[in-house]
Amino acid sequence: MSDFYKQILDNNKLWVENALEKDPNYFKDLAKGQTPPLLWIGCSDSRVPANEIIGAKPGEVFVHRNIANMVVHSDMNMLSVLDYAVNVLKVKHVIVCGHYGCGGIKAAMGNDSIGIIDNWIRHIKDVYRLHQDYLDSIADENDRFNTFVELNVKEQVFDLAKTSIVQAAWNSGQELTLHGWAYGLNSGFVTDLNVNFSSDEDLDKVYQLKF
Repeated sequence: MSDFYKQILDNNKLWVENALEKDPNYFKDLAKGQTPPLLWIGCSDSRVPANEIIGAKPGEVFVHRNIANMVVHSDMNMLSVLDYAVNVLKVKHVIVCGHYGCGGIKAAMGNDSIGIIDNWIRHIKDVYRLHQDYLDSIADENDRFNTFVELNVKEQVFDLAKTSIVQAAWNSGQELTLHGWAYGLNSGFVTDLNVNFSSDEDLDKVYQLKF
């Protein structure tokens, strides 16, 4: 058994002991069920832990993560998480959180083949294509990178609003608001990108579904 593997098992035991010391019923209460008010769609990057960033406890955030926090309309994994969060857990907020320095975004700005992930990166490249004139006009590469991170988050929030799951919830009068954030790895702070939806009114009519 490697030292690292043994360490993480020991860490788990210590975590349990500390939790029970603070509250003897901690795990009994946690096992009764979850009623999180929030679904977090974030990047798989190990430096962006959803709960810790917002100071949330276990049971307070339902989480889906993938490379570059994408909302792909044919991704059954993401759609299943979204459907459960909205229709069963009745979350009131969905946050799409990207982060500056994202490797998936960086890869989409170049042409190097990485492997099977190239097919996922194509979705991110589509976002670049939508904003190519603007992004190409940004001379500083790091500024262009950061702007692309933000634009990608905004597009994913739009794509979230286009889903039948979200629109059906709005149609039934369910309270549900979508948000877009960008997280700073070097600061720890999130930036609210001011892309917030609580209805389909800001969507192009071609995406507005009739129920």
